[in-house]
Amino acid sequence: MKQSLDMRQGQSLVMTPQLQQAIKLLQLSNQELTEFVEAEIERNPLLNKAEETDGGNNETDSSSKNEQLSLDDSSGLGEAREQLDAPGEDVYEPGTGSDAAMPAGNSGPSAKADWSGVGGNGSGEDFDYTANLSSEVSLHEHLHTQLNLAGLSAADRLIAARLIDETDDSGYMRGDLEDIAEALGADVANIEAVLDVCQGFDPTGVMARSIPECLGLQLKERGRYDPAMEAMVENLQMVAKHDLKGLAEVCGVGKEDLLDMMSELRQLSPKPGSGFSSDASVAVTPDVFVRELPNGMFAVELNSDNLPRVLMDKAYYAEVTALPMRDKEKEFISECAASATWLIKSLDQRARTILKVASEIVRQQDAFFAHGVAHLRPLNLKQVADAIEMHESTVSRVTTNKYMSTPRGLFELKYFFSAAIPATGGGEAHSAEAVRYRIKQLIDGEDADDVLSDDQIVEILTGYGVEIARRTVAKYRESLNIPSSVQRRRINRAS
Repeated sequence: MKQSLDMRQGQSLVMTPQLQQAIKLLQLSNQELTEFVEAEIERNPLLNKAEETDGGNNETDSSSKNEQLSLDDSSGLGEAREQLDAPGEDVYEPGTGSDAAMPAGNSGPSAKADWSGVGGNGSGEDFDYTANLSSEVSLHEHLHTQLNLAGLSAADRLIAARLIDETDDSGYMRGDLEDIAEALGADVANIEAVLDVCQGFDPTGVMARSIPECLGLQLKERGRYDPAMEAMVENLQMVAKHDLKGLAEVCGVGKEDLLDMMSELRQLSPKPGSGFSSDASVAVTPDVFVRELPNGMFAVELNSDNLPRVLMDKAYYAEVTALPMRDKEKEFISECAASATWLIKSLDQRARTILKVASEIVRQQDAFFAHGVAHLRPLNLKQVADAIEMHESTVSRVTTNKYMSTPRGLFELKYFFSAAIPATGGGEAHSAEAVRYRIKQLIDGEDADDVLSDDQIVEILTGYGVEIARRTVAKYRESLNIPSSVQRRRINRAS
């Protein structure tokens, strides 16, 4: 063995602190972005909130009008355009925005937002925005976490998310199923099936619609929901009055068994959501709005109210740089100006990227907005990324913790993605959820004497142009909590 000194030439990808910051900003939610910008304002003396300069002395007003930082390559942003996924046209010069709504598929900004002078951190230090958030978990957060692991289809996740939003802090689902079904364009039976899945979430009894249903869910988990206990749960007013004689008659049990049942009932929780924090939950605000136009098209526009507006005080920057300073002081001021310039570009690109991704989602899923959940098309990250000429990782970051307000409700962008089922004869593929929904319709419409087997469902779907295997039909049927054809026949005979 011997030591030697060699010189080798190679290529490697190095993420600069500025590029890391741009990527981090892209995946932040509105709340996290606001906290990030607030922290930058505190640490960068050249930054002020836009609203703080809107009324006051005229010198500040006039300076804020002229503090539009140019986003050209001469300011050191050419490198950023090359390193980030979005093409160069995604960065627009100040004043080129439009207040008009943008129809789905267009690439221009639909809401004018003053991004000039937004501050940044050029030191490359990571901003721990989670340190400013409460460590307590709200009931809604807990339910959404379980929803992500429930294995539901895209359309069912949309329904489940709406049901979770209709759940109060006590754990009760207060929404009307018919109203939800009408808003989402789904059958009430489908809403009930999804609710049945959600009622299996932790804590037991959550998302019940009444106290008897809540207690019944808890008793079913314990294996104690027999006819006697069911009768007691349905007559809670007699339990409250301690009417032992009446309860004994209703439940058909003796006094000793009745007392044991009442003792067991007291161990249940009438408010399953009480163990979770209600203060930690933050109201979700949409990043984009979708509205239907008179011609049947859909317009997509940014929610500019949620975009942080800050300005760089160029007058103060010029005043400070004119003073005699030591080298460290000059370096600090230069870093503040450079970080502000970079963050302007990053925030501007974040807003435009969100808008482009949301517009493409609406263009791809326009049938859902027009006709309902059964018309969701198969969609994946690559399709959207190819359409808007960005990388899949960029689309993935944009669709996380970003919300869209539509005529059918408020949805997270990632819920619009679903698997594809091929069509017979090489036709257009079908959404997995649309196929699942059709399977449920076929089973709901079957006669008691003519129960459809999985093979028969495959034949019917093939006639509709859906190429699907029997095992896939069985998997979808089980995900909907629908028994097999043999079990359904037995149930029909018993009834």
